[in-house]
Amino acid sequence: FGADKKYFHEPGGNDELGHYDIRHFSGAPVSYEERGDTLLHLIRSYLTVFREKNIETWIAHGTLLGWWWNGKIMPWDWDLDTQVSASTLTWLGENLNMTYHNYTAVNEDGTSETREYLLDVNPNIVERIRGDGQNVIDARWIDVRNGLFIDITGLSETNPSTQPGIWSCKNFHRYRTRDLYPLRETVFEGVPALVPYSFDRILTEEYSARALTKTMHQGHKWMPEQKEWVKQEPIQLKNGINPSRARAHVPRSVQAEENPKSGLRNLLRVL
Repeated sequence: FGADKKYFHEPGGNDELGHYDIRHFSGAPVSYEERGDTLLHLIRSYLTVFREKNIETWIAHGTLLGWWWNGKIMPWDWDLDTQVSASTLTWLGENLNMTYHNYTAVNEDGTSETREYLLDVNPNIVERIRGDGQNVIDARWIDVRNGLFIDITGLSETNPSTQPGIWSCKNFHRYRTRDLYPLRETVFEGVPALVPYSFDRILTEEYSARALTKTMHQGHKWMPEQKEWVKQEPIQLKNGINPSRARAHVPRSVQAEENPKSGLRNLLRVL
């Protein structure tokens, strides 16, 4: 048997268990509520620490889609996605690899606690092509309490001579320079964040236009009055009803309805 070339490892076995770092996995998945709380403070801590250290990063993929809807994490997501440039990725590997970061998390009841996160950079970042696909994730920001994480991927001009201005990660996502930059300043889950300039084009190309209008997904229903995705109980899904006792995805952001810089129109959509 050949040596294991994969750097990041997950418990695996099903889709749910593919979203934990095996080194910090307790052996049992967290609850729906703990997952939401963990992801909330994962992204808040990540964006805050990176901004404090003046490290450029922006939200991507399903996390960007959540921002588009209401500036929050999609309640069915198991992990989060961010991107950095390849040069930033190299800097992270040289200066912050395997570093631990403390962050004061403020809970919904007003209490606070210190949580610890690990920034782990994959040594395979020097290889900017997909290869065998085992190392498409370049770095992770990991909650050491339970192993949930943020996937960080770097973008680089893989073929600058033949495809100038085309940036890609190792998982075949490609972007034009003008679609990424200048990055737009906004707010995500109550903290300052950056998003790509042509976020609408990027989301449509990755998920289709339907993802920007579909109001039922993964057992959740979009409630325009609340601007929240509400988890539906099985009987509600069967009957297509929404009784008042439905358990809501609790509002977690203090984001106001205001326009980010660069003339970005209000994106807290009411569909």
